[in-house]
Amino acid sequence: MRRIADVTTFVLKLSGPRAYLGALEDGSELGRERGYVVREPWRSLYSGRFETMLVRITAEDGTEGWGEALAPVGPEIPAAVVERLLAGWLTGRELTGVRPLWDGLRDLMRERGHLVGHQADALAAVDIALWDLYGKLTGLSVAQLLGGGRRETVPAYVSGLPRPTDAERAALAADWAQRGASRVKLALGKGIEADLATFDAVAEAAPAMRIAVDAHWAYSIGEAIELGSELDRRHALFFEAPLVPEDSAGHAELVSRITTPVAVGEAMRNRYEFADWLGRRALRIAQPDVARTGITEASSIAELAAAHHVRIAYHHSVGLGIALAAGIHVSAAGAGVPFFEYQPDTVPMAQRILRDPLTAGPTGFAVPTGPGLGVEVDAETVRTLAKES
Repeated sequence: MRRIADVTTFVLKLSGPRAYLGALEDGSELGRERGYVVREPWRSLYSGRFETMLVRITAEDGTEGWGEALAPVGPEIPAAVVERLLAGWLTGRELTGVRPLWDGLRDLMRERGHLVGHQADALAAVDIALWDLYGKLTGLSVAQLLGGGRRETVPAYVSGLPRPTDAERAALAADWAQRGASRVKLALGKGIEADLATFDAVAEAAPAMRIAVDAHWAYSIGEAIELGSELDRRHALFFEAPLVPEDSAGHAELVSRITTPVAVGEAMRNRYEFADWLGRRALRIAQPDVARTGITEASSIAELAAAHHVRIAYHHSVGLGIALAAGIHVSAAGAGVPFFEYQPDTVPMAQRILRDPLTAGPTGFAVPTGPGLGVEVDAETVRTLAKES
């Protein structure tokens, strides 16, 4: 009954009303016809569509578990990893608990360095699907399987104000405040003066709003210290991704020089990476993305963070309903989780693959109460969207 019968992947590339994070810096739209482009002044490739990779794992009795990888560009790559490296090993094995299977999956390419990158994204999707499946087979939610949910609602912060001018960003922040939002994160990294001007405009328009800054890895250590010192004076909520993601020593120096919490973690995939950063005191808020780590690693990272007295605030960007539900469950089960990321443009897209929408808004997320992830994926909609991608 609990033996794995089938592992299937689905690559989705969905067009929304506008691209994630809005128009490019020059005002042009990032449509599907442009393919992948770099969002100047940031360095990374972005897509004009909401791209992701889903995994469905089916038990012998027909029970299904669903997982999702955060794959905003090239979702075909982790899909190929699942199909060629993971599915064959997993099929036919008995699901008596997730961790024994996770250990085997992790070790398949471990000595070749594949606990990071696309391999890790693929592992994350499979791991989430196994937790969802095991929850459905046992009748327990993921939060219960993790030891019990600590809350029924997870507080949120609004992520991004995708408007071209500070006046428009400020107006949007004021609108969010009127709808009950108390926290917002600004997508910045556009120069110290420009970042502070945006911060100040938003603070003036929504004076009760706590404001965080995401610098998208844009600054040198000197620039980050200068900007961080100004954020200290403004009592910023946190300072995310200030330096290049490889520079743990630079982040540790920054942490020692400012009081605004330095937040890092979306680029990391496992407990070993986080253990190094936590040991170096290179972050004050850990931000793993469950669709990049999986639920098993996310829970291990949470324990490590707690042991170092570091808060954990899970990252979420373009993931659809499965990734969103997974992030809500681990946030509900965590002891030191102050809030979870609410992406206004992503959430409507996330709901498209679910039969019943998640309760999500600028103030917080209701924890799904059903078994597993507590969401029912519309498999026919997924198949249709995969064909259109």
